Amino acid sequence: MRLLSHVSELSGNRAYAARMCALSRRAFIAAGVIAALALSSAPGRADPDDDEGVYRHRHDHDRARLAVERGEARPLSEILAQVRPELGGEVTGVEFRRKAGKWLYEFRVIGAGGQMTEVYVDAATAEIVKREAH
Repeated sequence: MRLLSHVSELSGNRAYAARMCALSRRAFIAAGVIAALALSSAPGRADPDDDEGVYRHRHDHDRARLAVERGEARPLSEILAQVRPELGGEVTGVEFRRKAGKWLYEFRVIGAGGQMTEVYVDAATAEIVKREAH
């Protein structure tokens, strides 16, 4: 509103000032949307441990879907149903990646005491491969 009073003061026309402020707000919002779209479409950082050299970013679900269709992995819902009791807390995030020739679901889990753990589960067998406390 401070901008509105300055533009109004300079132009001597409150209606004109209100239109200019609305345009400025829209331009600011548009710039934010454009920046967000540019960042979301940029490739993620390369994962040096990823056997296939695939970038890690928001397309884990596409890789998982393709691996399930090819019979290389089981759907996340099946894996979760089987391993949830063994995870030791609430799942807060999931990534899908290939390491050492295997597809893995990487679950971020918060335990009862607030401890964050990453639990790696073989996407084909639902076997817990590794746990890392953070």
